Amino acid sequence: MQTSPMHRPNGISSGKRRLRRAVAVVLAVLACSADAPMALAKDGALRPVLGRQPDARAAAEPDKGSRSGGLPDMAMGAARAPVTIIEYASLTCGHCARFHATTLPVIMKRYIDSGKVRYIFREFPLDTRAEAGAMLARCAKDSYFDVVAALFQQQGKWAHAIDAQRALLRVVAPLGFSRASFEACLTDRKLQADVETVRARATAELGVRVTPTFFVNGTKYTGALSPEKLSAIVDALL
Repeated sequence: MQTSPMHRPNGISSGKRRLRRAVAVVLAVLACSADAPMALAKDGALRPVLGRQPDARAAAEPDKGSRSGGLPDMAMGAARAPVTIIEYASLTCGHCARFHATTLPVIMKRYIDSGKVRYIFREFPLDTRAEAGAMLARCAKDSYFDVVAALFQQQGKWAHAIDAQRALLRVVAPLGFSRASFEACLTDRKLQADVETVRARATAELGVRVTPTFFVNGTKYTGALSPEKLSAIVDALL
């Protein structure tokens, strides 16, 4: 049913009010602290993870990266590279941002660009702001990794901002988002459900509960792996 254009209290249509409420729900004031990363507890609640260090656990991912759940994988590197690194990350996670600032550039230069490693990024949002960021990255299509990089690099400007909508738009506007495309993306319920499916499958089937979590040729590691640690893991597989 269409709303009559005559019914515009205070000059704002009910359709616009619904749109604003929807965007506000997606951008609820929830965020993962860089100093106290969050994880999903067994009861489904978010809990702070204190004093977490990178550690390896012998847990194999059954598909090694061919299925993420509700969305196609976003990857960099040769499809037939001998080593596949899958990262589950939350865009509001400080440890994830540190990995992308310090470790990923080294791995990119040493292994991904040379065809030795295929890197796959999978969304594991621990809060609604991270979910909004993941949706925006997906909407950017060919600029997916540019949006992910910008959100990590400027995490301090939007992850804890009072006006999350305005802060997020400022980060992604230089990458091609208008206000209209920004709002359309964040109110795409199918995309939101697909992002949540990726996270739900990771938890249910792979036991992912903290960010970042990595699978390197099926072996599970947690924490922001240093360039030396991850390089040693990769070298042992080449």
